[in-house]
Amino acid sequence: MLFGKEHVERYRATDGAEGHEWQGTTALILTTTGRRTGERRDAPLIYQRHGDDYLVVASNGGADAPPTWYLNLRADPEVEVQVLGDRFRARARTATPEEKPELWPIMTAAWPAYDEYQTKTDREIPVVVLERLPS
Repeated sequence: MLFGKEHVERYRATDGAEGHEWQGTTALILTTTGRRTGERRDAPLIYQRHGDDYLVVASNGGADAPPTWYLNLRADPEVEVQVLGDRFRARARTATPEEKPELWPIMTAAWPAYDEYQTKTDREIPVVVLERLPS
Protein backbone atom coordinates (compact mmCIF):
# COMPACT_ATOMS: atom_id res chain seq x y z
CA MET A 1 0.00 0.00 0.00
CA LEU A 2 1.05 3.57 -0.46
CA PHE A 3 0.21 6.02 2.31
CA GLY A 4 -2.69 3.99 3.71
CA LYS A 5 -5.69 5.73 5.26
CA GLU A 6 -4.41 9.28 4.74
CA HIS A 7 -3.77 8.62 1.05
CA VAL A 8 -7.30 7.23 0.61
CA GLU A 9 -8.87 10.19 2.46
CA ARG A 10 -7.04 12.81 0.35
CA TYR A 11 -7.74 10.92 -2.88
CA ARG A 12 -11.47 10.63 -2.09
CA ALA A 13 -11.78 14.24 -0.91
CA THR A 14 -10.15 15.61 -4.08
CA ASP A 15 -11.39 13.05 -6.66
CA GLY A 16 -7.77 12.02 -7.09
CA ALA A 17 -6.35 15.51 -7.63
CA GLU A 18 -4.21 14.58 -4.62
CA GLY A 19 -3.03 10.98 -4.62
CA HIS A 20 -3.57 9.87 -8.22
CA GLU A 21 -0.06 10.93 -9.21
CA TRP A 22 2.35 9.21 -6.81
CA GLN A 23 6.15 8.98 -7.04
CA GLY A 24 6.17 9.10 -10.83
CA THR A 25 3.32 6.65 -11.36
CA THR A 26 -0.46 6.55 -10.89
CA ALA A 27 -2.66 5.16 -8.13
CA LEU A 28 -6.28 4.09 -7.82
CA ILE A 29 -8.35 3.17 -4.78
CA LEU A 30 -9.49 -0.45 -4.61
CA THR A 31 -12.31 -1.27 -2.20
CA THR A 32 -12.76 -4.90 -1.22
CA THR A 33 -15.07 -6.61 1.25
CA GLY A 34 -13.28 -8.06 4.26
CA ARG A 35 -13.48 -11.84 4.03
CA ARG A 36 -13.93 -12.23 7.79
CA THR A 37 -15.51 -8.94 8.85
CA GLY A 38 -17.66 -8.13 5.82
CA GLU A 39 -16.43 -4.52 6.18
CA ARG A 40 -15.32 -2.41 3.24
CA ARG A 41 -11.53 -2.06 2.99
CA ASP A 42 -9.74 0.57 0.89
CA ALA A 43 -6.29 0.18 -0.59
CA PRO A 44 -4.39 2.76 -2.68
CA LEU A 45 -2.59 0.80 -5.40
CA ILE A 46 -0.38 1.51 -8.39
CA TYR A 47 -2.27 0.75 -11.60
CA GLN A 48 -1.99 0.72 -15.36
CA ARG A 49 -4.58 0.39 -18.09
CA HIS A 50 -4.78 -2.58 -20.42
CA GLY A 51 -7.52 -1.99 -22.96
CA ASP A 52 -10.69 -1.34 -20.95
CA ASP A 53 -9.29 -3.09 -17.87
CA TYR A 54 -7.16 -1.85 -15.00
CA LEU A 55 -4.17 -3.79 -13.71
CA VAL A 56 -2.79 -3.90 -10.16
CA VAL A 57 -0.13 -6.10 -8.58
CA ALA A 58 -0.52 -8.08 -5.34
CA SER A 59 3.14 -7.66 -4.38
CA ASN A 60 3.00 -6.80 -0.67
CA GLY A 61 6.53 -5.48 -1.18
CA GLY A 62 7.80 -8.99 -1.87
CA ALA A 63 6.59 -10.47 1.42
CA ASP A 64 5.87 -14.19 1.48
CA ALA A 65 2.22 -13.53 2.37
CA PRO A 66 -0.04 -11.84 -0.18
CA PRO A 67 -1.62 -8.49 0.76
CA THR A 68 -4.89 -8.63 2.67
CA TRP A 69 -6.77 -6.89 -0.14
CA TYR A 70 -5.82 -9.76 -2.46
CA LEU A 71 -7.14 -12.37 -0.01
CA ASN A 72 -10.35 -10.35 0.25
CA LEU A 73 -10.94 -10.17 -3.51
CA ARG A 74 -10.20 -13.87 -3.88
CA ALA A 75 -13.07 -14.49 -1.43
CA ASP A 76 -15.35 -11.88 -3.06
CA PRO A 77 -14.23 -10.70 -6.50
CA GLU A 78 -16.81 -7.92 -6.79
CA VAL A 79 -14.94 -4.75 -5.87
CA GLU A 80 -15.22 -0.98 -6.20
CA VAL A 81 -12.56 1.04 -7.99
CA GLN A 82 -11.91 4.78 -8.01
CA VAL A 83 -9.68 6.32 -10.67
CA LEU A 84 -9.60 10.09 -10.22
CA GLY A 85 -13.31 11.03 -9.92
CA ASP A 86 -14.56 7.88 -11.66
CA ARG A 87 -15.98 5.31 -9.22
CA PHE A 88 -17.25 2.02 -10.56
CA ARG A 89 -17.92 -1.60 -9.72
CA ALA A 90 -15.54 -4.17 -11.13
CA ARG A 91 -14.85 -7.87 -11.07
CA ALA A 92 -11.32 -8.73 -9.98
CA ARG A 93 -9.49 -11.77 -11.23
CA THR A 94 -5.95 -13.03 -11.16
CA ALA A 95 -4.29 -12.92 -14.58
CA THR A 96 -3.87 -16.39 -16.01
CA PRO A 97 -0.41 -17.90 -16.53
CA GLU A 98 -0.94 -17.28 -20.25
CA GLU A 99 -1.76 -13.57 -19.70
CA LYS A 100 0.88 -12.72 -17.12
CA PRO A 101 3.91 -12.57 -19.49
CA GLU A 102 2.17 -9.76 -21.40
CA LEU A 103 0.84 -7.93 -18.32
CA TRP A 104 3.85 -8.10 -15.95
CA PRO A 105 6.07 -5.82 -18.12
CA ILE A 106 3.26 -3.23 -18.26
CA MET A 107 3.32 -3.07 -14.48
CA THR A 108 7.11 -3.14 -14.09
CA ALA A 109 7.35 -0.24 -16.54
CA ALA A 110 5.11 1.70 -14.12
CA TRP A 111 6.92 0.48 -10.97
CA PRO A 112 10.26 -1.25 -11.66
CA ALA A 113 10.57 -2.41 -8.03
CA TYR A 114 8.02 -5.17 -8.75
CA ASP A 115 10.85 -7.18 -10.34
CA GLU A 116 12.90 -6.76 -7.14
CA TYR A 117 9.90 -7.74 -5.00
CA GLN A 118 9.54 -10.98 -6.97
CA THR A 119 13.15 -11.91 -6.15
CA LYS A 120 12.40 -11.58 -2.41
CA THR A 121 9.76 -14.32 -2.31
CA ASP A 122 9.07 -17.79 -3.65
CA ARG A 123 5.43 -16.73 -3.97
CA GLU A 124 4.34 -16.01 -7.53
CA ILE A 125 3.30 -12.36 -7.34
CA PRO A 126 -0.03 -12.03 -9.14
CA VAL A 127 -1.19 -9.40 -11.56
CA VAL A 128 -4.86 -8.65 -10.90
CA VAL A 129 -7.18 -7.62 -13.71
CA LEU A 130 -10.06 -5.31 -12.76
CA GLU A 131 -12.88 -5.57 -15.29
CA ARG A 132 -15.49 -2.81 -15.12
CA LEU A 133 -19.03 -4.08 -14.58
CA PRO A 134 -22.01 -2.47 -16.34
CA SER A 135 -23.46 0.32 -14.20
